[in-house]
Amino acid sequence: MNSIVASVAIYARVSSQRQAQTHTIASQLSALRERVQHDALACNDALCFVDDGASGSTLLRPALERLRDAAHAGLCDRVYVHSPDRLARKFAHQMLLLEEFQRCGVEVVFLNRAIGDSAEDQLLVQVQGVVAEYERAKIQERSRRGKRHSAARGAVSVFSTAPYGYRYVPKSPDAPARFEILPHEARVVERIFEWVGRDRCSIREVCRRLEKQRISTRSGRAVWEPATIAGLLKNPAYCGRAAYGKTRVGERRPRLRPQRGRPAVPRRLGVSRPRPREEWIEVAVPALIAPPLFDSVAEQLRENRQRARARPSAMGHLLQGLVVCQCCGYACYGQSARAAARRARYGYYRCIGNDRRRGDGQRVCHNPTVPRVPLETAVWHDVRALLADPTRVEAEFERRLHDDAPATQRAHADLDLRRQRVQRGITRLIDGYTEGLLEKTEFEPRLRESKRRLNELDAEAKVFADRESREQELRMVIGHLQDFSQRVHDGLAAADFAVRRELIRALVKRVELGVNEVRIVYRIDLHPFDPSPSGGNLRHCVRCQVAALQIVVGCETTRRFA
Repeated sequence: MNSIVASVAIYARVSSQRQAQTHTIASQLSALRERVQHDALACNDALCFVDDGASGSTLLRPALERLRDAAHAGLCDRVYVHSPDRLARKFAHQMLLLEEFQRCGVEVVFLNRAIGDSAEDQLLVQVQGVVAEYERAKIQERSRRGKRHSAARGAVSVFSTAPYGYRYVPKSPDAPARFEILPHEARVVERIFEWVGRDRCSIREVCRRLEKQRISTRSGRAVWEPATIAGLLKNPAYCGRAAYGKTRVGERRPRLRPQRGRPAVPRRLGVSRPRPREEWIEVAVPALIAPPLFDSVAEQLRENRQRARARPSAMGHLLQGLVVCQCCGYACYGQSARAAARRARYGYYRCIGNDRRRGDGQRVCHNPTVPRVPLETAVWHDVRALLADPTRVEAEFERRLHDDAPATQRAHADLDLRRQRVQRGITRLIDGYTEGLLEKTEFEPRLRESKRRLNELDAEAKVFADRESREQELRMVIGHLQDFSQRVHDGLAAADFAVRRELIRALVKRVELGVNEVRIVYRIDLHPFDPSPSGGNLRHCVRCQVAALQIVVGCETTRRFA
C-alpha cells in the first residue's frame, strides 16, 4: 500500500482563539506526524494544513480551502486527520468532504478509527457524526438553560468578567462569585457620569477630559474610544442591576471588504446582536452610581441622538467603506469640514493610520489626505468607462480562458488515457476468468474495484463536460455584454448618488490610495452560473476557476491630487 502513495498531507484544527494561543494544536500535529512515520511515509511542510481558531461549523476555512485545492490538483494521495470532528463539525459537511476526497482519489485516514469500504464501516462513521452533532447541540442547550437559571437566581458567576470599576472574584468553597468595587476605577466612573449627567458633556468631550487628566484605560492605554464610553454609560450594572442576556448570536452581515489584518472569511459565522430590554435578566451587584444620575445620563444620551438627527445631514461619501491605504493597509474614512474663509463645506478621505489617537500619540502612516470630489469623480468615470466599453472585461475573460486552456486540455487527455487503461484492465480480467486463469473469489473483487475506479473517472469526465458547458455559457454572456452596455449607457449619465453607490459597490472590490496614484480593483466572477450550497458563486479555488477579476486601471484613475 505504501508503495503507491506518492505524497501525504495532514490537517489539524482548533475551534477557539484561546486554544490557538495556548498551542493545544501542537498535540494534534505531533500525533499526526507520529502516525505518518509509523506508516513509513513522510509529509512535506507545504502539505501541512492548520486552521488555528477556526470554527468547524463552516467549510470556509483558509487551510481547508488549500487542502481541497491540493487534493483536486493531485498534490496528495492521502490525508491524515485526528478525528472526523476536526475535519468538520456537522455530519453533512463530513460526508461532503469525504465524498469530495474520494472523487479526487485521496484516501482519508482518521487516527481514532480507520475507515473501511464496507457498508458497516460507512454506517458507523455516519452514526458517529450524527451523534457528535446531536451531543454538541445538547451541550450548548444545557449550558444556555443552566446559565439563565443561575442568572434568575441572582448568581454573579454567569458573567465571569466584571466591567470597568469592578473586579470579578470567582466563587470559592466559602463564598459565591461576586463583584468587588475598585476604588480608583470607581472614582473615574463617577466622574464620567457626572460630566454627562450634570455638565451635559458629549461622549467625545468625556474622552478629551480623560486624556487631558492622564487617566488610562484598564489595559493601560492613554486613549479612550467613544464606543467604550458609550458602553460604560449604558451599562445598568453601575446602578446595581447587572444585566444578563443583553445580546444573542445572530447572522453576520456581509462586509464590503475584510478589515486590516483579518481574514476575508471570518472565523465565526455569528455575531452578537442586542436583545430587547424586556428579555434581560437582572442580577444584583454593588452600585457605583445613584439611580437618578443614571436616568439623567440616559436622558442626555437620548437628547444627543435627537440633536444629531436634527442637524443637517453630513456630506455623503460615495466610496465609503471601499478606500484602503496602500502604504499601511488601514482603511480610509470620509470626513467633511468647513472652510472658515469661504464658509463652504469640503470633504476628503483620510487614512486611519494618520490619527494619533489610534497609535497612542504616534502616527502609523503619513499618507496625505485626498480630496473627495476629484477621487470620486475619477472612480465614477472609470466605472462608467468599464460599463460603456465591455471590451475590457471581455479581454480579461478571454485571457483567463486561454491561459487555462492548455492545462485543461492536458488534464482531459490524461483522463482519457486513464479511462482506456481501466477499460483494458476490465477486458483482460473478463478474458482471464473466461479462460479459467482466475477463480471467482479472485475475479469478483478485482472486477468490482475496476468498475468503481471507472465510475470515478466517468464522474471526472462529467465534471470536464460541465466545465465546457459553463465556458460556453460564459462566452454567451460575453456576447451579451455589448447589448448590456448599450442599455445602461443612457442611464449612467443621469444616475443619482444612490445609484452610483450601488453600482460602485457591486463592481469595485476596493480602491487603494497611494502617495501619488489611485488603484482600482474590480470584482467580477468568472463563472456566474456556478451553484453553491449557500447560494451564489463557488469558493475561490483553482479547480472551479472562480476568482476576482483584478484590473489595474491606467491613466484614467492614476492621478495626482494637489
